[in-house]
Amino acid sequence: MNDVKNADPKRKAGEQLPLVFSHDAASGRDDLLISERLAAAVSIVDAWPAWPSPVVVLAGPVGSGKSHLARIWRELSGAVNIHPEPGSDAAVAAAASPVLFEDADRLGFDDNALFHVINSVRENGTSLLITSRLWPMSWPVSLPDLRSRLKAATVVEIGEPDEALLSQVIVKLFADRQLYIDDKLVLYIVNRMERSLNAAQTIVERLDRLALSRGTKITRSLAAEVLNELGNSEPAD
Repeated sequence: MNDVKNADPKRKAGEQLPLVFSHDAASGRDDLLISERLAAAVSIVDAWPAWPSPVVVLAGPVGSGKSHLARIWRELSGAVNIHPEPGSDAAVAAAASPVLFEDADRLGFDDNALFHVINSVRENGTSLLITSRLWPMSWPVSLPDLRSRLKAATVVEIGEPDEALLSQVIVKLFADRQLYIDDKLVLYIVNRMERSLNAAQTIVERLDRLALSRGTKITRSLAAEVLNELGNSEPAD
């Protein structure tokens, strides 16, 4: 029995996941697969503008879906992208409309600039959404007033994907390529891969390209080759 074959063109694709995939995948709110790890973050996006505080931080690992949710919120709210740094007009933008600051821990920011953005949001009744891999209390903030403002923010954590979600990710990514993958092969991959949505996308893309270049089907041995190349070892018995 083949591990993978062309999908029935009438086969309904699985629900879209909280990540913007590169292979003709939808990325709207109605296309989200809402798992337990993502439920709180989706709820806070849906609740806007009735947020518990004017500043919300989505915190989670790389590939957890923060950017996808931020994009959905930006479209919903009409938010403007900002980067609070010296000389920027971030505080001015925050006075006029909702604002979005992505990857705060990775891009960095100026304490005074972010402090003024938060004050502008509070004074003008707008909103600020920040995404980060780390919780705000782990950011290198030296300005006491900013740290106080960040303590008042609503922080929503997005956990790492579990096996069930990763399995659905794998199936969905292959479905986007008009391929059907056997459940046993899905389980084989999930049990050996890094626990991230980015890893799932990388594995599927490499498997698809490798199978096409060799003119073969996607099998367990091909999956093992790709997983080994990515540094994923056999699980312990």
